[in-house]
Amino acid sequence: MPVKPVDKIWMNGKLVNWNDAKIHVLAHVVHYGSSWFEGIRCYKTAKGPAIFRLDRHIRRLFDSVKIYKTEIPYTEQQIEAAILETILANKMQECYVRPVVYRGYGDVGVNPLPCPVDVTIAVWEWGSYLGPEALTDGIDVCVSTWSRPAPNTFPAMAKAGSNYGLSQIMKIEAIQAGFKEAIALDVFGFVSEGTGENIFLVKDGTVYTPPISSSLLPGVTRSSVIQIAKDSGFDVREMNVPREMLYIADEVFFTGTAAEVTPIRSIDRMKVGNGKPGPVTMQLQKTFFNIVKNANDSYNWLKFVYND
Repeated sequence: MPVKPVDKIWMNGKLVNWNDAKIHVLAHVVHYGSSWFEGIRCYKTAKGPAIFRLDRHIRRLFDSVKIYKTEIPYTEQQIEAAILETILANKMQECYVRPVVYRGYGDVGVNPLPCPVDVTIAVWEWGSYLGPEALTDGIDVCVSTWSRPAPNTFPAMAKAGSNYGLSQIMKIEAIQAGFKEAIALDVFGFVSEGTGENIFLVKDGTVYTPPISSSLLPGVTRSSVIQIAKDSGFDVREMNVPREMLYIADEVFFTGTAAEVTPIRSIDRMKVGNGKPGPVTMQLQKTFFNIVKNANDSYNWLKFVYND
């Protein structure tokens, strides 16, 4: 579904018109994928528009850029202020927020150092990432034939544009096979993550999720759901997850800024549990949405756009 344009996009300190937000065709990022980005949601809560875990997202953006030996020419506080400015300029009550840092026009060789570091912030309306029924009915997924790279091959902890080439291949493969999404295994055959989501399993009341060492992105929603699950009384274990555990789990679900908390009803055409979203998944989803939509936020995870 195409993105619906809004009025303004923030580029290197200035708000420009949507249609004027352009980069040069020889920008380093076009040729070598030298970009780092975040996906952040601003929710229309009962107490006004609020951004979910803005500080954690900005910190991860700076961490991603640092891993690639690059520096953002703004402070974390300036990026936060720019995000708020962009939301306000477009009069958004709820939106998806995409800050992206990238190497611009300079040298066209592999060496990125002669190229400027540019920053853009865009916002737009974005509903359920995996479809309007995904959150209530669950989705059908497959285990990809592609694996996540081995440790020390590329930095999986960085949310870098170049890292998503593999995600694109897995996503295409899944869609062409009739599935909504794919699950990747790591180089050792353990469960890693989806193409843009982290994954959780429930077995006999215990909640499992793969560790960061399984070549996955340390998701902000992932860490939030782990905290919610622990505070709800569940035993949460971060451990290597064998592939076969996917097929015998009582429940499986994805988490992510875009996916939020999405139940998985089948994997490789095998039902998960009874083929419907399970009670633990739905309890965690309900608690999550109570925070981000009703602003019942005991964690101080929400940054209100107009009140702060």
